[in-house]
Amino acid sequence: MKLTITPGPLRGTVKAIPSKSEAHRLLILAALADAPTEIILSQSSADIECILSCLQALGAGVSRSPGRITVDPVARAPHSPQLHCGESGSTLRFVLPLAAAFGRGGDFHGSGRLPERPLSELIAVMKKRGVAFSQERLPFTITGKLRPGEYVLPGDVSSQYLTGLLLALPRLTGDSVLQLTSELQSSAYVEMTLAALRRFGITVLASGRRFEIPGGQKYISPGVIGIEGDWSSAAFFLVAGALGGPVAVTGLDPHSCQGDKEVLSILERFGASVERCSDGAVVSAGKAAGLALDVSEIPDLLPVLAAAAASARGTTIFSGGKRLRFKESDRLTSTAAMINSLGGSARELSGGLVIEGGSLTGGRVDSFRDHRIAMAAAVAAIGCSGPVVIDGAAAVEKSYPRFFTDYLELGGVVDGISIRQSP
Repeated sequence: MKLTITPGPLRGTVKAIPSKSEAHRLLILAALADAPTEIILSQSSADIECILSCLQALGAGVSRSPGRITVDPVARAPHSPQLHCGESGSTLRFVLPLAAAFGRGGDFHGSGRLPERPLSELIAVMKKRGVAFSQERLPFTITGKLRPGEYVLPGDVSSQYLTGLLLALPRLTGDSVLQLTSELQSSAYVEMTLAALRRFGITVLASGRRFEIPGGQKYISPGVIGIEGDWSSAAFFLVAGALGGPVAVTGLDPHSCQGDKEVLSILERFGASVERCSDGAVVSAGKAAGLALDVSEIPDLLPVLAAAAASARGTTIFSGGKRLRFKESDRLTSTAAMINSLGGSARELSGGLVIEGGSLTGGRVDSFRDHRIAMAAAVAAIGCSGPVVIDGAAAVEKSYPRFFTDYLELGGVVDGISIRQSP
């Protein structure tokens, strides 16, 4: 899908969509619980549908009513389920230990860049604990059953490895230990996992780089459970406010453990006006100036913060982003290409970007089939002097299908789409 955006400020109020990251965790835990769980979910996405598809393939029941999904737990997993993970890295890394814990095998499939994304460290520790792989690149078949014991992993490759194991290991009959060999990055996502486990009655003893997981635990359904608003998706419209505004985003928990809530503090450092509220924030433009940012704990924010940096005065240097090369696109390359395509100046570093602020002229942007690049380009268009064409804009379906609808409702001018209700 190709869209053309006419530059102009966004103004108004938008409600944050449910957190995709929290939804993934709660849906999996519901499939392991002792009774059905009703999950309040006002909007879905391609990634959430991937998780639901895999849980159904593993034997969970899924039924839907407006704004809600009920998950009936797995009674007995079928033999050799077909597990289609789409382009979702979290689906693959979370479901892989889960399927291995059931011990019924499974055939894993993926599309897009998923077969190229890092998985070797997770495969290596699972092999040591009883799981065999037909090959180490998708598609592959697993056999064997995951055994309890010691799991040693790096902490600076993907926090999703740790989350996948933390979700599955409590159901094994024996105790397990997860030991990290390096400092954990994106630690907020692991905090989210631990919080989700507590909501289902699971105990994990965390101390520094060591996680002790008692085996034989019972996942207790909370009955009905809600999902908090997503700071990662909200960041696009919060940055839009900093480029024009004011834009208010509601439905956000200021006390959330989501790391991307840091976007508000970063926008203040950029010079934007930020008013925090009990359920979100209002952001307006200020005198934006470049700064230095380490994104190791907030890698998903880099594309949209780059859009802000390109319209700021001075130079912005992003560091700590080496893992961004292994996302839906190489996000250091694709973000730099986005900024340069719009008449800005972006230069890649081995693990970051240097962006010279100034003015953007507009132009044609390739989304690289990456949802965050497509949304960041739409936000960058606010600061452009001419139209912005986004090729592959449909990539937003992965995480935020309503994105361009909400963009229009905030006053954006987009050729190629009309306002529609969310599915």
